Amino acid sequence: MEYLIRFAQCHENFRKPEIQALATLVGADIEFLSYNDHSPYCVVKLPDNDAARAIIKRSVLAKDITELWGQGTNYDEVHAAVRQRSSDRWAQYRESIFSFSVDTFAGKRSQTRKSEIINSFGYMALEGPIRMKNPDEQFLVMEEYVSDAEQSLIGTKKITEPRIIYMGRFLARSDRDTIVKHDLKKRRYISTTTMDAELSLVTANMALAAPGKVFYDPFVGTGSFLVAAAHFGALTLGSDIDPRSFRGKDEEREKGEIAALRNYKQYGLESKMMDLFTSDLTNTPLRNCGLLDGITCDPPYGVREGLRVLGTRDGVLKEPVFIDGVAAHYRPDYIAPKRPYGFEAMQRDILDFAVRTLVPNGRLAMWMPTASDEAHKFPVPMHPNLEVVNVSVQHFQKWSRRLMTYRRLPDGETSDITQGRSYVDAEGVMADELNAFRRKVYADNDQLNEVPAS
Repeated sequence: MEYLIRFAQCHENFRKPEIQALATLVGADIEFLSYNDHSPYCVVKLPDNDAARAIIKRSVLAKDITELWGQGTNYDEVHAAVRQRSSDRWAQYRESIFSFSVDTFAGKRSQTRKSEIINSFGYMALEGPIRMKNPDEQFLVMEEYVSDAEQSLIGTKKITEPRIIYMGRFLARSDRDTIVKHDLKKRRYISTTTMDAELSLVTANMALAAPGKVFYDPFVGTGSFLVAAAHFGALTLGSDIDPRSFRGKDEEREKGEIAALRNYKQYGLESKMMDLFTSDLTNTPLRNCGLLDGITCDPPYGVREGLRVLGTRDGVLKEPVFIDGVAAHYRPDYIAPKRPYGFEAMQRDILDFAVRTLVPNGRLAMWMPTASDEAHKFPVPMHPNLEVVNVSVQHFQKWSRRLMTYRRLPDGETSDITQGRSYVDAEGVMADELNAFRRKVYADNDQLNEVPAS
């Protein structure tokens, strides 16, 4: 059956991949019959209404989904399509309490014209009472015009009539209201690097978070990705090289609890938090076996501060320091020493870690920065045991960041990595020597404030 998805006009590069991921999650085959980044409407083919509802109820970037009964470039075509494709369904809704409305995108219709359009579907012979608020069935006509944004961006000519018209029966709303619930302005504990709620939820969807799964963030910070995964039912586990990021300041803690737990409690998700601990990818207590269903992360970019891993700069183990007879590393306020770390090495280590710890078909959803002019051509980090599922780009001005989603291949399967990036670890001990991205940013200091904090 064909369905019409209505998207929000934001994060256009992520909308189709999110729906594809959710179709994978619910085990439904999906075919995109029409999609355009500049349009809120997308026509897909799905097995049945149950699959359509299951997909849309998890979506963050879609608004709703409708059974598509007909479409055309004018009302003669629409009426002909509706008669041909849906006449066998009218009888089952004939006595239902219903509403019938006309919605326009980037255009306007007078109330008189809307009434004329609705009355033109009188051949459906709907005889039940009309109730605009909370009806049993909703029938929709949706007109799409050329928007000012599309005209400005790609030069599409403006027209006074709709370029396409859809008619159908409303099925289900999405999970988009969750964005308001998780708005960072209302969240109890955040920092300057906390990922916004909408993209955190999208990242969790791309990684297929769901009940019964275990999700991990190795750069947990204030826990934004884990809260999103927990919202979708996953058990969560996180770590950070700097425990202050998730513990918070002493005055921010409640009854000795770590500050990040406050976010879980705010949404009634505390049962979904397994643990948070101090670690980095090169010094992790996690076993090298398939124990994670998903990894979601926004690694540090090393721009404002150089990248670090646990250890000493010269690699020499130091004698323990004692304070009041207690070894410093046993004290609750202990901050472990760190050494400089390469940007390329970090990306390689994340992929290696994912291969070691993800279950077969488990997913890694990782954010990485790049210059906007390189966003679509820059080679994606690859690993022979990982399949690149999707790469979506969020543009800023001169900089962008990409959400790269990978699938852990079952043992015995390998991917073609010939188009991926070849790793060449930088040499040196200083932050600039180890991070080409950092050097590029500082080549023009005026651009520094445009780079997303991480």
